[in-house]
Amino acid sequence: MPLIIAHTRDGEHQTLESHLQGVAELSRQAASKLALCKAGELIGLVHDLGKYSQAFQAYIQSAACILNQDEDEEYVDASALKGKIDHSSAGAQYIWNALSKMGALEERIAQVLALCVASHHSGLIDCLDVEGGDNFSRRMAKATQKTHLDEVGRVADSEILARANELLGNPELVTELRSVIGKILARNRETHKGQHRNAQQQIGLAVRFLFSSLIDADRIDTSNFEHKRIKSYRQNGNYSEWPVLIERLERKLAAMSPTRPIDYLRRDISQHCLDAASRPGGTYTLTVPTGGGKTLASLRFALHHASQRKLDRIIYIIPFTSIIEQNAQAVRDILEPIDVPADQGKIVLEHHSNITPEQQTWREKILCENWDAPVIYTTMVQLLEALFGAGTRGARRVHQLANAVLIFDEVQTLPIKCTHLFNNAINFLAEQCNSTIVLCTATQPLLHKVEAEKGAIRLAEQHEIMPDVHQLFADLKRVGVCDQRKPGGWDVAEVAQLALDEKSRAGSCLVIVNTKRAAQAIFEQCRAQVDQSEAFHLSTDMCPAHRKDELTKVRARLASGLPTLCISTQLIEAGVDVDFGVVIRYLAGLDSIAQAAGRCNRNGRPEPGIVHIINPRPEDEKLTSLPDIAKGRDIALRVLDDFARMPQRYADNLFGPMALDDFYRYYFFERKNEMDYPVPASAFGRDDTIANLLAENSGAVADSHRKHGRVPERLLNQSFMAAAKAFKAIDAPTQGVVVPYGSEGADIIGRLFAAFDVELDGLLLRRAQQFTVNVFPHQLDKLKTAGAILEVKPETRIMTLDPRYYSPQFGLSTEPVSAMEALYVI
Repeated sequence: MPLIIAHTRDGEHQTLESHLQGVAELSRQAASKLALCKAGELIGLVHDLGKYSQAFQAYIQSAACILNQDEDEEYVDASALKGKIDHSSAGAQYIWNALSKMGALEERIAQVLALCVASHHSGLIDCLDVEGGDNFSRRMAKATQKTHLDEVGRVADSEILARANELLGNPELVTELRSVIGKILARNRETHKGQHRNAQQQIGLAVRFLFSSLIDADRIDTSNFEHKRIKSYRQNGNYSEWPVLIERLERKLAAMSPTRPIDYLRRDISQHCLDAASRPGGTYTLTVPTGGGKTLASLRFALHHASQRKLDRIIYIIPFTSIIEQNAQAVRDILEPIDVPADQGKIVLEHHSNITPEQQTWREKILCENWDAPVIYTTMVQLLEALFGAGTRGARRVHQLANAVLIFDEVQTLPIKCTHLFNNAINFLAEQCNSTIVLCTATQPLLHKVEAEKGAIRLAEQHEIMPDVHQLFADLKRVGVCDQRKPGGWDVAEVAQLALDEKSRAGSCLVIVNTKRAAQAIFEQCRAQVDQSEAFHLSTDMCPAHRKDELTKVRARLASGLPTLCISTQLIEAGVDVDFGVVIRYLAGLDSIAQAAGRCNRNGRPEPGIVHIINPRPEDEKLTSLPDIAKGRDIALRVLDDFARMPQRYADNLFGPMALDDFYRYYFFERKNEMDYPVPASAFGRDDTIANLLAENSGAVADSHRKHGRVPERLLNQSFMAAAKAFKAIDAPTQGVVVPYGSEGADIIGRLFAAFDVELDGLLLRRAQQFTVNVFPHQLDKLKTAGAILEVKPETRIMTLDPRYYSPQFGLSTEPVSAMEALYVI
């Protein structure tokens, strides 16, 4: 039999039979977490059947110089054919043709399986397109001379086809998927209203889960062949046992002797988390005021719970990379002790890469990590992109969300437009995927009280981990509030003077504002009137390494009792461990103000801290591009007015559970029409929502009926690809730019340019993350026009910044801030 290859690299060839068998086994293992073993194996076995065609073999063997242009008739111009030979449709048609004719149930199952195979290079395709066109049927009816199905049936390895036919004839294949779908329908039926909509979205998530199993298996098997060095780094789920990690944490906790009243409260919170670890799987809340020690307390719950329920991993989902870096390092210091070198770098994985843009090359897809570690720290953006985003990069991780403990730290930062999508996904993971969810914050949003017919989180029966939240907030009340709002607002000079006065009185003051421009303006006013060693500025225009250096200086001065003034954007207000005597907060949502208050008197000194709430002049703060902050501010004004009239209604605690409940109740009512991710008519020709596209898809269904007089009677009519392309976890996707902060930043840029294959240098890329600033498109365009952006290699799209455009005070600037410096590329 002639050589039939799937991939080639450096003169070596991977046979197609070996690739299909390898992917089938990996896909089976991943899909087994949803009890879809047969389905996972089958789609892995047939996903690349089209590569058996003479057309594809001529292409790949010409590209690999196996065929000679002068001697072999089969030789083709591979560069002209790249990406143009369909090799994914044949496997999809093979499944569809075999199953769809057996009956209505088998046809529904066939659609799920065929959809995964047909989509494995593009991301899940539309079943109905947004105009009502039957895209799935068109794909299944594609001419066999274009998909090469008939040819494949003649030339494919007999063992591959025999096993595929055996699986297709096995009743368990249909039973597995019918069981999953039945459980989703049954669980959502209990909610009565909206059962079909929510069930349809969750069925779509089950399809994405199975798709994820295939994508991850395909990428791993391919990468293991092409990059054998990387293969040796994979853990493949073989992690340190939970009892080992538990012992390391308990040893650390035992060594933490309480000395202050707040330390005893933190110890009690940790104990309650330990006690709750024996609860069954489900969705829980952990409502603890800022400074209550949630990082280690939640880890204690997660480790013990994962051990008792024999779960695979713990995933922390955190809104900001600055918190990830801080928390991941604290946990790494405990779980990866220096006296156990074999565990270094193998327990805690941070995944928040912001160097390469969202659109990836094929090689980048292959190399993307798949959360293969026992403890993961990632961002809410990464999680939402995995569940709902376009392409295959994020989707390959979905199966890793099963059999896991998911801790959502600062869950109140969930984008409002994603509320119903998120809630339905959480219900799916908790109820169908054997995962436990913990919603962790000091400002608990009422995600279980939004419209149930569109998707509200279903909490466990005894969902709150803390036994008495109201008493806990009373015990941890450490600040007094000064509502300093005034007609016309505060100008920059007045804010700066208040900050300077409070710094002189209390020894330290933190000012938190909503925009980078405001932070810079106040800092410049203050810096002119104090010793420069006392004043600090923080914003996301500064790379993580820069912010970390400034925070280190701030903490050192605070610990030494030295005068300290810090002006920051809201990046500091959630999860950053600092303790100021006074906080001044520009008006924002009450949740943000409460988080800001957590940076004041954090460690419970006897004298209470002071939090000033002030309103800037409208001309000094433009929030037109920050609608979430503006709307949160407007709702907070209502609660502030209520509190001023009736403080007893809120137990005299503006940041307590009752005030925050009112805030979220008003906020969610005000924004209830934004929670299912609206998409304007300019995108699809009609107003629609992503929640609808991923569920009933009523607009496309109506168009189909109007145009064709019928709607396909099948399980899936969602517009998966259209929804994914319209989905953005953040409204303005950013591009990471590596900046020359300090000598290390300049050195990293030099090494990036010098690297033979920068995509393979994982250590260098991880270092570069600490020197990366996320830049919005309009900023990037301006920098490119100025010639301030240098691209490392066109195929990687890793970008670096001219040193003249990075300020030691404010970070990245779109205007030159220093004279030309030589940048030596080593």
